Amino acid sequence: MSQTLLIELFTEELPPKALPRLGASFAQTLFDELARLGFVSKDVEFHPFASPRRLAVSIPGVLAVQPDQAIEKKGPAVAAGFKDGQPTPALAGFARSCGVTPDQLEKGHDGKQDVFVFRTTKTGEPLTSVLSGLVELALKKLPAPKMMRWGSRDGQFIRPIHGLIALHGTDVIPTKALHLDAGRITRGHRFLAKADEISLANADTYARTLFEEGKVVASFAARRHLIEDRLTQAAHAIDATIAPSDGLLDEVTALVEWPVVYTGEFSADFLKVPQECLILSMQQHQKYFPLLDANGKLLPRFLVVSNLETADPSHIIHGNERVLRARLSDARFFFEQDQKIKLEGRVGKLRQVVYHNKIGTQYERVERLARLAGEFAAALGADRKLAERAAYLAKADLVSDMVGEFPELQGIMGMHYARIDGEDEQVARAIEGHYHPRFAGDTLPEGPIALSVALADKLESIVGIYGIGLIPTGDKDPFGLRRAALGVLRMLLDQPLNLKSLLVATAATFPAGVVSHDVADSVFDFMQERLRNYLAADYPTADIDAVLALKPVRLDDVQKRLDAVAQFKALPESTALAAANKRIRNILKKVEGDIPALNPALFAESAETTLHNAAVAVTGPVNTALAAQDFTGALKQLAALKAPVDAFFDGVMVMADDLAVRNNRLALLAGLAELMNRVAELSLLAE
Repeated sequence: MSQTLLIELFTEELPPKALPRLGASFAQTLFDELARLGFVSKDVEFHPFASPRRLAVSIPGVLAVQPDQAIEKKGPAVAAGFKDGQPTPALAGFARSCGVTPDQLEKGHDGKQDVFVFRTTKTGEPLTSVLSGLVELALKKLPAPKMMRWGSRDGQFIRPIHGLIALHGTDVIPTKALHLDAGRITRGHRFLAKADEISLANADTYARTLFEEGKVVASFAARRHLIEDRLTQAAHAIDATIAPSDGLLDEVTALVEWPVVYTGEFSADFLKVPQECLILSMQQHQKYFPLLDANGKLLPRFLVVSNLETADPSHIIHGNERVLRARLSDARFFFEQDQKIKLEGRVGKLRQVVYHNKIGTQYERVERLARLAGEFAAALGADRKLAERAAYLAKADLVSDMVGEFPELQGIMGMHYARIDGEDEQVARAIEGHYHPRFAGDTLPEGPIALSVALADKLESIVGIYGIGLIPTGDKDPFGLRRAALGVLRMLLDQPLNLKSLLVATAATFPAGVVSHDVADSVFDFMQERLRNYLAADYPTADIDAVLALKPVRLDDVQKRLDAVAQFKALPESTALAAANKRIRNILKKVEGDIPALNPALFAESAETTLHNAAVAVTGPVNTALAAQDFTGALKQLAALKAPVDAFFDGVMVMADDLAVRNNRLALLAGLAELMNRVAELSLLAE
């Protein structure tokens, strides 16, 4: 007989940022183990629950007794089972491992030969005998933060545990976990529940009973949806939108059991402070939801998600307003204090900020950034002095009070302080923009000055950290070099800059001996691999490999080359040309030493002359197309080579006995390969 199984662990307040993962893991592990043992179908939809003080799961259709299991073990071949009428050691050992004698074994077939087979049926175990072990396993597998002990018990868990429920339908399953015996008693909201203890009559009524009697929305997903709905309604009621936040909704969902949204206000005088500071203070410190007008400007109002519902919420609202006033006063104080020292006056303090003990201080880094940004700006045709100025001031806000309180505001505060100091607007925007892109999908720096500083910042980090041997391995990348590399690649895909030259210039800014001598080449290869991964979402792997095999230093034409390869593959001649190119590459790989220059006077076959003339004929048009970055046009010119290439391989023996003739034919093929592979390595397109 199958019924719904409910398991609940009632605890003290669980870590809010970890709660969604804890709830999902607890439910999934229990379901997976029950399904593995045959107590429930793998197609059943189970329901995880996670609130500030509980982890639970409801699984319908769980059997009270595990189904009987047919067991079949295959042993030695029948032909080798007996010798001189006696069981061989292999057969005797197999029978003994199965707990039977050789004559009790059956015979079967394993797909190749007849073998001895042991068949039996294992009686299913009752749920009561396995459930405790499964609960303990689910607890051990939790992606838990730091564990703790409490009281006189030796059990460990994230927080003290006060209750355990194990209901199968209406019956309590005798279960133990962390020294607790299972029952049917749970608790609701600390203040709003109808009673201190809630007795569950049936596993199927868990969520409804907690909602009606306990004033708890037990499902994390349902609670999150409810909060999001109520926040949106409250914001729309005053023609506002909620400021974007990263993870705040999940964190608030993990803090409340019975969410109620209230609207609070603060003095408009605080809006003189940059709104990023106020928003961050509200979101991080108070878990409030700031409100914006239609233009994205901060309003002097906010939303708070409370865990208390009351007929008169004024005391809750005023209390939160009072706490927020103190927080915003701190932010205003930091902002006003910071303005007493100009950004330029803060740069010297970076001498006391160590960037890395092998690389130096932030001040030394700023000197490198200024030099690089100036060079990069000149290469882009932008104002060198503005780029140097922006790079010189780019890290000054790191030693401001506001960034000390809110590290997330680095760059943003530098931009505001630069404007207050009267710096050029391009300098101000570059100070903020040089951190972009900060994550996948983030915006790129706007304008050549910001772009120059951003490239300098990311390349200096990559070359410096990579150059002292701290290379990313596996999933370990503590300095975010992969992210920085991806940012550089995204910027260079639209810019006429030479990546290899940028890396060489960056390595040259470090004192002699600080970074490895081959760091530019190593980082170039590292970034090529990152580029391969980045392009994989939009282009076939073979096409990417063909283009990147040439190790292009100008990334702004990589996508054009890929598009040209795609169009080349659509030509009827492409398959034969790719195969011929692969054949040429294989021949040339076996050549030892240098190949002499081509001498047409040594051609002994008409096919050689025809191929040479055809190659000469398309060389000019190919060069013209490449000069115009018409990669598609260059590859299409190669279609004319199909017939002479086929004729050459059909009628000419490349490895002729005459050494001079052989070398001349190798020289012809080498020149042909160089001509054919100027857009991409076509041999890699051959199947």
